[in-house]
Amino acid sequence: MKWILRAVTVLVICYGLLFSSVAIAMKQTPERFGAFMRRMPPVIVWGALPAGRMWLWARKGHLAKGALAPDFSLRTARDRSQRVTLASYRDQRPVVLVFGSYT
Repeated sequence: MKWILRAVTVLVICYGLLFSSVAIAMKQTPERFGAFMRRMPPVIVWGALPAGRMWLWARKGHLAKGALAPDFSLRTARDRSQRVTLASYRDQRPVVLVFGSYT
Protein backbone atom coordinates (compact mmCIF):
# COMPACT_ATOMS: atom_id res chain seq x y z
CA MET A 1 0.00 0.00 0.00
CA LYS A 2 2.90 2.31 0.76
CA TRP A 3 4.34 1.95 -2.75
CA ILE A 4 1.00 2.95 -4.29
CA LEU A 5 0.99 6.16 -2.25
CA ARG A 6 4.57 6.88 -3.32
CA ALA A 7 3.76 6.20 -6.98
CA VAL A 8 0.73 8.50 -6.86
CA THR A 9 2.82 11.19 -5.15
CA VAL A 10 5.51 10.94 -7.84
CA LEU A 11 2.88 11.12 -10.60
CA VAL A 12 1.25 14.20 -9.02
CA ILE A 13 4.64 15.91 -8.71
CA CYS A 14 5.54 15.07 -12.34
CA TYR A 15 2.15 16.36 -13.54
CA GLY A 16 2.64 19.57 -11.53
CA LEU A 17 6.09 20.08 -13.03
CA LEU A 18 4.78 19.48 -16.54
CA PHE A 19 1.85 21.83 -15.98
CA SER A 20 4.14 24.53 -14.58
CA SER A 21 6.74 24.27 -17.32
CA VAL A 22 4.12 24.44 -20.09
CA ALA A 23 2.35 27.37 -18.39
CA ILE A 24 5.63 29.27 -18.07
CA ALA A 25 6.49 28.51 -21.70
CA MET A 26 3.08 29.77 -22.85
CA LYS A 27 3.72 33.12 -21.16
CA GLN A 28 6.93 33.61 -23.19
CA THR A 29 7.22 35.18 -26.62
CA PRO A 30 5.84 33.14 -29.53
CA GLU A 31 9.39 32.36 -30.70
CA ARG A 32 10.41 30.95 -27.32
CA PHE A 33 7.16 29.01 -26.97
CA GLY A 34 7.71 27.57 -30.45
CA ALA A 35 11.22 26.48 -29.48
CA PHE A 36 9.78 24.83 -26.37
CA MET A 37 7.07 23.03 -28.34
CA ARG A 38 9.59 21.71 -30.89
CA ARG A 39 11.04 19.60 -28.07
CA MET A 40 7.77 18.66 -26.39
CA PRO A 41 5.45 15.96 -27.76
CA PRO A 42 2.16 17.69 -28.65
CA VAL A 43 0.11 14.70 -27.51
CA ILE A 44 1.41 15.24 -23.97
CA VAL A 45 0.77 18.99 -23.95
CA TRP A 46 -2.60 19.03 -25.70
CA GLY A 47 -3.79 15.60 -24.53
CA ALA A 48 -2.65 15.30 -20.92
CA LEU A 49 -3.04 18.94 -19.87
CA PRO A 50 -5.91 21.41 -20.09
CA ALA A 51 -3.74 23.24 -22.62
CA GLY A 52 -6.60 25.06 -24.34
CA ARG A 53 -7.60 26.80 -21.12
CA MET A 54 -3.95 27.35 -20.21
CA TRP A 55 -3.37 29.02 -23.59
CA LEU A 56 -6.36 31.35 -23.16
CA TRP A 57 -5.13 32.28 -19.69
CA ALA A 58 -1.54 32.85 -20.84
CA ARG A 59 -2.49 34.94 -23.88
CA LYS A 60 -5.40 36.96 -22.57
CA GLY A 61 -4.99 40.62 -23.25
CA HIS A 62 -5.80 43.73 -21.33
CA LEU A 63 -7.42 45.76 -24.10
CA ALA A 64 -10.74 47.44 -23.63
CA LYS A 65 -13.23 48.13 -26.38
CA GLY A 66 -12.09 51.18 -28.32
CA ALA A 67 -8.52 51.09 -26.96
CA LEU A 68 -5.53 51.39 -29.28
CA ALA A 69 -3.91 48.14 -30.32
CA PRO A 70 -0.40 47.67 -28.93
CA ASP A 71 2.45 48.20 -31.34
CA PHE A 72 4.10 45.14 -32.88
CA SER A 73 6.63 44.36 -35.58
CA LEU A 74 6.28 41.69 -38.28
CA ARG A 75 8.33 40.53 -41.25
CA THR A 76 6.95 41.39 -44.67
CA ALA A 77 5.11 38.60 -46.47
CA ARG A 78 6.96 38.83 -49.78
CA ASP A 79 10.66 38.65 -49.03
CA ARG A 80 10.61 38.39 -45.21
CA SER A 81 13.77 40.52 -45.07
CA GLN A 82 12.05 43.77 -44.06
CA ARG A 83 9.93 44.53 -41.02
CA VAL A 84 6.77 46.59 -40.69
CA THR A 85 5.30 48.02 -37.47
CA LEU A 86 1.73 48.88 -36.62
CA ALA A 87 2.83 52.30 -35.34
CA SER A 88 4.02 53.25 -38.82
CA TYR A 89 0.36 53.15 -40.00
CA ARG A 90 -1.22 54.84 -36.99
CA ASP A 91 -3.38 57.87 -37.88
CA GLN A 92 -2.74 57.32 -41.62
CA ARG A 93 -5.11 54.61 -42.79
CA PRO A 94 -7.10 51.67 -41.43
CA VAL A 95 -5.22 48.43 -40.83
CA VAL A 96 -6.85 45.02 -41.18
CA LEU A 97 -5.19 42.04 -39.54
CA VAL A 98 -6.01 38.65 -41.06
CA PHE A 99 -5.14 35.52 -39.12
CA GLY A 100 -5.48 32.18 -40.83
CA SER A 101 -5.45 30.95 -44.36
CA TYR A 102 -7.56 31.43 -47.46
CA THR A 103 -6.91 27.90 -48.71
